[in-house]
Amino acid sequence: MLRNATAVSVALVVALAAVGAAGAKRNGDTLVGAGSSFVKPLVDQWTPDYDHKTGVQIQYSPIGSGGGIAAITARTVDFGASDAPLSPDQFAACKGCVQIPWALSATSIIYNLPNVKNNLHMTGSVLGKIYLGQIDRWDDAAIKAINPGVNLPSTKITPIHRSDNSGTTYNFTDFLSGESADWKSKVGVGVNASWPAGDGARGSSGVAGSVKGTVGAIGYVDIAYALANKIHFMAVQNNSGKYATPGLRAISAAASTVKKVPSSNELHIVNPPKGDKLAYPICTFTYVIVPAKTDKAPQLRRFVFYALTGGQKFGAKLLFAPIPKVVLVSSEKTLKQVQS
Repeated sequence: MLRNATAVSVALVVALAAVGAAGAKRNGDTLVGAGSSFVKPLVDQWTPDYDHKTGVQIQYSPIGSGGGIAAITARTVDFGASDAPLSPDQFAACKGCVQIPWALSATSIIYNLPNVKNNLHMTGSVLGKIYLGQIDRWDDAAIKAINPGVNLPSTKITPIHRSDNSGTTYNFTDFLSGESADWKSKVGVGVNASWPAGDGARGSSGVAGSVKGTVGAIGYVDIAYALANKIHFMAVQNNSGKYATPGLRAISAAASTVKKVPSSNELHIVNPPKGDKLAYPICTFTYVIVPAKTDKAPQLRRFVFYALTGGQKFGAKLLFAPIPKVVLVSSEKTLKQVQS
């Protein structure tokens, strides 16, 4: 519904500006990428290890998923990265690109309430009402009902959202659309939105910083940013009726619902069906996007294969779960399509 809410041309301008300096340094021993800020903490772990093992430098700019898609479409980078899967129109515009799931983690719901415990309970329906502006105080009856015994203040709620085109926003709105009919009809799913309430911030780091600096704020970032910034995050109710937190087992439980991978590699694991009480309901795969025909095919195949295999070991401390075997097989099969 809102998948392409902001014009590609706008995202392209942002992408070109952000990666221009990096592009000027491109050479045979360098791969330049841009996009998802969600995956940036993991790429930061891969970069020195891959350089040490191969002598190849990875230059990555976390300009947001929308910017990454625009940059690889314009071929100003060697690879893009997005937490939102490509739409049919984006696939067509990218002219022969493939998307490969290469990492797996969760979007955490962070909040700033001094003297209130970590892991407050939250449901999708209540969260939707907060972001619709229908619930604006922390001591609202709906929040108190799911947090019995917690002394919630009357502090004003300030919802923080991404201001740039973001795959994390896609994951968040995908979850809300499955939980709130009101959200689905009024806002929908997309990398950006016409936000009914709150303030915007650029990138995951911007959202984390805004929440940390605003008493009463609530926001959404991948769990690595919540941990790095020491911000409280919520336990979110899943379809089994349990309040789950975004740990490795909970992320893997959500991903285990994938039994078959479509040819496009597009995967949705929000709101996993009732059955696994551990499953965290706002999880996502994140994708690397590369041209199927490129002069850097050998270098890209080696790097992406590293990310899918040896590079996965760096994920645990950042709460990136290992890629499930069924997804790994599909990713490696797709990677073989990348040729000179």
